[in-house]
Amino acid sequence: MLNLMIDAPKEGFFSNVSKTRVSEAHDADLHASNLTNWQQEYDQTSRGSFYGRIVELPFDGLQVFCEHTSQALQQKCMVWPDSVWLGIPLADQEESRINGLTINPNNIMCRPGDCDFQLSTPQDYDLYGLVVERSKLIKMAAIHGVDLNWKELTEYGRLGVPDKTLEEVRFVLARLLSVQNTTTPPRLQQDIVMMALLEVLKVETPQPAKTQSYYHRKKVVDRARLFLDHHLDEPVTVTQLCEVTSVSRRTLQYSFESILGVSPIQYLRISRLNGVRRSLVQAKNGQAVSDIAAQWGFWHLSQFAKDYKQLFGETPSKTLTGLSG
Repeated sequence: MLNLMIDAPKEGFFSNVSKTRVSEAHDADLHASNLTNWQQEYDQTSRGSFYGRIVELPFDGLQVFCEHTSQALQQKCMVWPDSVWLGIPLADQEESRINGLTINPNNIMCRPGDCDFQLSTPQDYDLYGLVVERSKLIKMAAIHGVDLNWKELTEYGRLGVPDKTLEEVRFVLARLLSVQNTTTPPRLQQDIVMMALLEVLKVETPQPAKTQSYYHRKKVVDRARLFLDHHLDEPVTVTQLCEVTSVSRRTLQYSFESILGVSPIQYLRISRLNGVRRSLVQAKNGQAVSDIAAQWGFWHLSQFAKDYKQLFGETPSKTLTGLSG
């Protein structure tokens, strides 16, 4: 059982409660920008209108949030420097991936600050996030006699945690992030979060990739993505990607599907469509849909418009006049 018995503060010690922030968005990338102090870019990969919601509780050197996303996403993420992030999926969800590693029911995610990582998340996904300054974590761990294994926290990305501990931590975070929680003083809220975090770190076990082939597949995908990111406005072929990555078509296909859950061609098409959407949202007055589409390599406008509406649930012109207005 989590030991969250903390001395109550003296009456009048705090004037008010740390305020919960709630943000909503109907565009994946706009939603990504709503998370405080993160650098993120989200590409929507499943079809339909997007809805995202973030409930965030900010403290000095500590961030706690719950994120909901309605559509499947490919996420490029980086948290603020000199920090550690823990991602705790809610129970009973479809599997997600961090840097191509499958997150099982008893796994959590962990990455250091100022370090790129990629998430592949399914439809209707909910995730608790904890970000803490490294110095703050070290200080609290020393006070409570918890030994921190920085190699496990910074290298593997995936940690194993007993089901009972996960269940209790999820319960604590759900209570703290409830918008009805108007009575718990900020210092007590912060201490509860830190104690829950330390409880997880006391019992975590590293869950690195089990085979060497993972590292090879990850390298293939990273190489191909880098090439695609620099040629998004060109009709890149599978043959080109095989040449760039020095692998066969079969290996390229398997690498993408096992690491990202999509084929190379699907990844290219989805990346370009999401790129168009970002450009439409940021477009200046007078820019035409056809010009923006052409910049991303879409020359057949009728097919582009059909594919765009199929993915995002609205026409390109609706995005141009709606979100950017």
